[in-house]
Amino acid sequence: MTEFMKQKSILTFCVAVVGICVSALTSCDKQPQEPVQVAELIEPAETAKPAEPVEATKPAETEKTEPEPVAPTEPAQPTEPVETIEPTEPDVPRVDASTMIGKVMCGYQGWFRAATDGERQDWKHYRNQTSRQFKPGEAGIEFWPDLTEFGDHERFDTEFRHANGSVAQVFSSAVRDTVVRHFKWMREYGIDGVFVQRFATEVTNPNGGRADNDESRSVNRVLQNCRVGAARHGRTYAVMYDLTSMSAARMAAVKDDWRFLVKEMGILKDPAYQRHAGRPVLALWGVGFRNRDYGPAQIAPLIDFLKNDPECGGLTIMLGTPTHWRAGERDAGPFADWEKIYKAVDIISPWTIGRYGRINEAQNYAANIAKPDHEWCVANNKEHMPVVFPGFSWSNLKKGTDENPDAFIDRLGGKFLWSQYDAVVRVAGAKMVYQAMFDELDEGTHIFKSTNNPPVGASRFLTYDNLPTDHYLWLVGEATRRVRGEAPFSPELPKR
Repeated sequence: MTEFMKQKSILTFCVAVVGICVSALTSCDKQPQEPVQVAELIEPAETAKPAEPVEATKPAETEKTEPEPVAPTEPAQPTEPVETIEPTEPDVPRVDASTMIGKVMCGYQGWFRAATDGERQDWKHYRNQTSRQFKPGEAGIEFWPDLTEFGDHERFDTEFRHANGSVAQVFSSAVRDTVVRHFKWMREYGIDGVFVQRFATEVTNPNGGRADNDESRSVNRVLQNCRVGAARHGRTYAVMYDLTSMSAARMAAVKDDWRFLVKEMGILKDPAYQRHAGRPVLALWGVGFRNRDYGPAQIAPLIDFLKNDPECGGLTIMLGTPTHWRAGERDAGPFADWEKIYKAVDIISPWTIGRYGRINEAQNYAANIAKPDHEWCVANNKEHMPVVFPGFSWSNLKKGTDENPDAFIDRLGGKFLWSQYDAVVRVAGAKMVYQAMFDELDEGTHIFKSTNNPPVGASRFLTYDNLPTDHYLWLVGEATRRVRGEAPFSPELPKR
């Protein structure tokens, strides 16, 4: 956290970690496959396990559960023409996009906007979640991005000021050169690629069908930027639909959006699009959670479409699930309700942000939960992709709320992150890892470059202390080498 939070007593730190762990818990060559039988998926209501009480606090992934609303805009304009993606430059090494084995894939939010970037999204995801403002004393990010390498057209002035009085600037994910630069960093540090987050509520209409408005077109531009970045720098990418806040009635609209990506944008024609077992990979995040409007009855036909549609199916499906998906505990729905869904897909990726907050807890998770998860996946011919994260904090985002704004998980200079990689690979047996996240400044889980010279004043921002601003890019690159098998893991942090 900020310096004053780092000086809190051990007791306060323990309370904060426990708090976040608790709050997080409520937090086209196609190959047709066996269809999912929807009717068999739901037990009679009286046989289901009683739901646990809803926690008073919101989950660590609250920013996912409450996508920022956008002010009414002008009527939708015709969809922009889709440009051709240039091939990788001849001298740039290309990541093998044919398999997930040996891969470290980062989550890429791409959700930052600036008030003057032309997207009409105001300070989306920079602003405070409650006040909707981005000014000293009101912010939604914990760290400040390092723009040292950025061009003038990539910088946007804010009301914040550095200690020397200079204007503090931020970037917009809608600017192509910025996103391409992020992929350049991935190449320079040896990181394989990303799952581009696509919030279903932003690209579908409440009454059904694909959305075509300012927000959805902006989301499409970010995806297009990622395609260009991956192609130019030899990285790989895949789409991840975040289903958070989707209603049961709206779920079918995801099919319409995916048809648009395949038929109109042509993303599956990209050599950089990630594949596995001979099929393109698509992730669905938010499957298996309790207390959501949708359930197995809505997810089953979506998976059936993605597996078997003659034009847009034939996919390798990855699910982002609760941590305790097998046990059906805490924020997970009953395993009996979801078992056929889990067995119908190809990759299971349990979400663990905030579920533990110390090195020994990460090690215990790997030995007692991730390893049995991995064994279940192997026994059922599935892949297992554990999630790791560098730390956590959201004091600015949750300022003035009762959602545990002081929750904090210390990065420990990278030791916390490294301990997770070591444990899930060496102990649990993982062959692929999901890195949360590349660019999430909101909850302090990013690994890209953030400055050690943030603005000063009414809002406090964290830094990497005395570490280089590229420290976590380097560290994840080192982890990637070891996930590939190019070097052995050990509990000790590697030396640079």
